[in-house]
Amino acid sequence: MKLFAFISSFFIFSLYGQDSLKVALDSSLKVNPEEYTYQRFLDVVENSLFEYYKETWGKERAYGIIDSLGYQENDLPDFPDSVYIARLNDLNASTIIEIEINDDLLKTVKYFVRNRRRYTAICLGRSKLYFPMYEQHLDMYEIPLELKYLSVIESGLRPTVKSRVGATGLWQFMYPTGRMFGLDNDSYVDERMDPLKSTDAACRYLKYLFGLYGDWSIALAAYNAGPGNVNKAIRRSGGKMNYWELRPFLPKETQMYVPNFIAMMYMMTYYGEHNIIPKEAEVYLHEVDSVCLSSSIRISHLDTLIGLSSEEFLYLNPIYKTDVVPKTEIKQCIFLPVEKIDTFLLIEDSLYNYDAYLDSTGQSFVALEKKKTHIVKEGETLAQIAQQYDVTINDIRAWNGLKTNTIYPGQRLTIRVKERKYFEASSSPSAAESRTASTSGSTGGSSTNTSNDGRYEYYTLKNGESLWTVSQKLGIPFDTIQKLNTDLDPKRMQPGDQIKIKRL
Repeated sequence: MKLFAFISSFFIFSLYGQDSLKVALDSSLKVNPEEYTYQRFLDVVENSLFEYYKETWGKERAYGIIDSLGYQENDLPDFPDSVYIARLNDLNASTIIEIEINDDLLKTVKYFVRNRRRYTAICLGRSKLYFPMYEQHLDMYEIPLELKYLSVIESGLRPTVKSRVGATGLWQFMYPTGRMFGLDNDSYVDERMDPLKSTDAACRYLKYLFGLYGDWSIALAAYNAGPGNVNKAIRRSGGKMNYWELRPFLPKETQMYVPNFIAMMYMMTYYGEHNIIPKEAEVYLHEVDSVCLSSSIRISHLDTLIGLSSEEFLYLNPIYKTDVVPKTEIKQCIFLPVEKIDTFLLIEDSLYNYDAYLDSTGQSFVALEKKKTHIVKEGETLAQIAQQYDVTINDIRAWNGLKTNTIYPGQRLTIRVKERKYFEASSSPSAAESRTASTSGSTGGSSTNTSNDGRYEYYTLKNGESLWTVSQKLGIPFDTIQKLNTDLDPKRMQPGDQIKIKRL
């Protein structure tokens, strides 16, 4: 691609990692199929840049930005070799992973400093979600904490990354290796994309490799090339067990793997000295929490019931392949934004029965206020955004604590919109019979199944309904129905029970 057409052949052959995403090479890069392996880390970098720009600006704009990117050396902090050597020596003193400073390592670090600035900034932002969890697991398995940077090299901290040969997830597990370390892959889930489970598996795999060789650098080489290739290199070297002595005997694509790792560790440590500003994190680890499910749910229903879109859900739970979170023997635990947890727990029982509820109501709607995030585009004004969502400028300012109408590209604004989602019932006989039975049982003959005693208007519950779903179905505030029915135990409510919906 034009982005990489000017990169010198030295760097093409010296910078790579474990298999990453497929990318079309510009015709001006004359490489044969055997040499694709040297492009792997570049693939991960470009993909991560593209996905970040797509998240911020949209797909079409992302293509334009990527095509126009040029690696400029102007206005970048410049340091003599002695400064790089001193910093690498400091890193060496603070890590159990041996850092041998040589020409290849220095060239790699300088290359990263010039050409991996945007990539580093993006990964620094994503690290706010993943690094605290990585560090907890690495510490639990008594593994060097700096191995968290391995995932940066492998995936760019993107849990859904898949390589051309099938390596998947933050830690790029191949299918057999993933199964070996307990990561399931079936019609519903691919646990290689589960940040928590794949991190635990990666820690166990790395500890296993260290147990084989007693050297973390060789363990990293084995993570990339496989123990078989490392064992072959040890035999060819005459039994050397030091990575830097063993390095010439390793496969070409592995010889620069540890230097790449060290260069990324340098970038993530000394980014400030190189005037690299971390991108804002999409979400921080402390902003999410987990809940464990008793039954299966549909992901798309979360949008209606708690205002969490499928895209937002899958960002936090990339493991799921379909719209269904399946019921399993070991309960499925999902991650949700902390501010959504209380709402989820309130409607959890109704969520499990929501399919039946929709089927029983005929055509009905669920009304709710949803919180959306709008990313400001270049040239947009607050008035244009207010018009787009049919709200007022003052509303947007109040929701976001803005003192003026000034906004900037990339800024995230909270927008609260009222929506009604309409549903068509199934035309199956069972659904029709259910609706007929509900209607005929209504005292007032209404399809909403209401009655009154002169003091209150009542609603008769149907299968799968709760105070929450009734409030949304009838468009009555939930707290109003709660106050009218303080004498009811929501956990003991059954179909046929009458609840108060209005004081007459």
